[in-house]
Amino acid sequence: MMIATTMVFIMHLGFASLEAGLTRSKNTVNILFKNTIIPAIGLLTYAFVGFNLMYPGAEYAGSFFGFAGFGLTLPEGWDTSEYNAGYTFFTDFIFQAMFAATAATIVSGAVAERVKLGPFIFFSFLYVGICYPIVGMWKWGGGFLNTLETPFYDFAGSTIVHSVGGWGALIGAALLGPRIGKYTSRGMTAIPGHNIPLATLGVFLLWFGWFGFNGGSVLSADPGLVSKVFVTTSMAAAAGAFGALIVSYLMFKTYDITMVLNGILAGLVGITAGADQMGVNSSIIIGLVGGGLIVLAVVFFDKIKVDDPVGAISVHLVGGIWGTLAVGIFGDLAGIGQFISQLIGVVAVGVFCVIFAGVIFFVLKKTIGIRVDEAEETEGLDINEHSMRAYPDFATKD
Repeated sequence: MMIATTMVFIMHLGFASLEAGLTRSKNTVNILFKNTIIPAIGLLTYAFVGFNLMYPGAEYAGSFFGFAGFGLTLPEGWDTSEYNAGYTFFTDFIFQAMFAATAATIVSGAVAERVKLGPFIFFSFLYVGICYPIVGMWKWGGGFLNTLETPFYDFAGSTIVHSVGGWGALIGAALLGPRIGKYTSRGMTAIPGHNIPLATLGVFLLWFGWFGFNGGSVLSADPGLVSKVFVTTSMAAAAGAFGALIVSYLMFKTYDITMVLNGILAGLVGITAGADQMGVNSSIIIGLVGGGLIVLAVVFFDKIKVDDPVGAISVHLVGGIWGTLAVGIFGDLAGIGQFISQLIGVVAVGVFCVIFAGVIFFVLKKTIGIRVDEAEETEGLDINEHSMRAYPDFATKD
């Protein structure tokens, strides 16, 4: 689990590389700053309040909310080695903490290139510290989703991690509005990223880290189950690449690397809910469908003028919903009762996250504002928010 923890930690470098690569060079420092500060926010808030919100223990847990107190302390009278037969208290904390910041990182990509840094950091503290742990407790902490007649199932977080970030990303991008020049009277204008090699590196770092994300969620070193999860994770990612390739080529008649990269991520997000329950063939189908759905989702969000520079909403929200529902369609748990429970989980988490993120973003928008002004956006967030440039020795068309 501690090895898996280090692999999940590397995913933050993957997110930073992917987001920086798919946005313009004039905003690179800003992207890297957000992806540096978010893991720090995640660790601190999870230690102070999040871990005890998400895993309050039987004494404090309710159906919808539980809280065991502030700070990171062992249950009274316990030694760390007595916490669990397979892992210690601190192993559990640090592994779960690596997941915590992911929700805000997903939001970062969708609001990139026009969000004010201060309000975004404030949002991240609340979203990571309160929203994510409460939703996580509903399943992983013994809450109502885990006590349904047919318990809701989310092995490593298609809904509890990825769609939580996806819902926040959707609300943030919608309230911010699109980047200048993205949608005009002549239609949608593509705003290409400045470094596709960096974005590609980011996706492969994320794929690597996903072995820890899913493999570590077995919560043991059981060779049979961990190896199975590695295989289902890989098959879904590979199939996701082809799902996106096929659909994007049929629609645009070109081999779009950004669609294939996001197709890989869609396969990974999709398999995360049921990686331990699926066979190889089911994993391939889940990845293939997920990769295709992402292309359609990107087109859909452009049609309704929700500007998402990196496709985070399509990958993490649409992919997360699909992967969660797929548990009721494929694999060892498939059945109508399971599908209904999966649907209940998707809707419950969605409603809570939309309200939570909507209230925070709306209040910030009406008070201190959440979007930089037009001149700052045009010149770039790097020089205005950070007084530096990522590439000071190179002139760019930006």
